[in-house]
Amino acid sequence: MIDIRPSCENCNTHLPYNSEEARICAFECTFCKNCVENTLHNVCPNCGGGFEKRPILPKAYLLKYPPKSEPKFRPIDKEKFNQLLDRFKDINPSER
Repeated sequence: MIDIRPSCENCNTHLPYNSEEARICAFECTFCKNCVENTLHNVCPNCGGGFEKRPILPKAYLLKYPPKSEPKFRPIDKEKFNQLLDRFKDINPSER
């Protein structure tokens, strides 16, 4: 069962369990579509991996597997991230 985190780690945009805008990396770092496309350029600032659309948890499982309630808000350090971005931006996530 994946963590359903409630917001974007970078901009804190609300991402409910059924959000079409949520993106996750292999380690379940969670960001909004806007940050992934326009700020992160499909490079996770935590692991260097790429992102995929977060699956939507069916409503029938919400009680058994409730989404996380505590946000993990940690905006990127732009200077540090730019070094990572320069290293990975032109490499397909499957090749990183």
